[in-house]
Amino acid sequence: MFCYLDKLEEHKVGPGVIGKYLGSGEAMNVMHWNFDDKAALPSHHHAAVQFGYIIKGAFQIDIGGEKSLLKAGDSYFVPANVEHAFVAVGETEAIDVFSPARDDVPPWKNKNKY
Repeated sequence: MFCYLDKLEEHKVGPGVIGKYLGSGEAMNVMHWNFDDKAALPSHHHAAVQFGYIIKGAFQIDIGGEKSLLKAGDSYFVPANVEHAFVAVGETEAIDVFSPARDDVPPWKNKNKY
């Protein structure tokens, strides 16, 4: 199966935060993110582990109270059930992989299953 980023539906997750659902299998799902400068996802947690890769821009990230500024080319790992938050520094583009696959947050439920 193939996925074309420019043809995927955009989902506004919060002010200045757009997600595109790349797909999922039984063990994981993948999201593509675009953040406006200073756009944020507030502190939250979920049962899935999360791996992320920053394509462009930067994030000020807080993972379980540990803070870091990560830039394009950097990556991050969030263990399951650990509080984490993101603030974009400049326009930021990233990919997140969640495992096991999450179906608890729209627009993910029953979308692009492989």
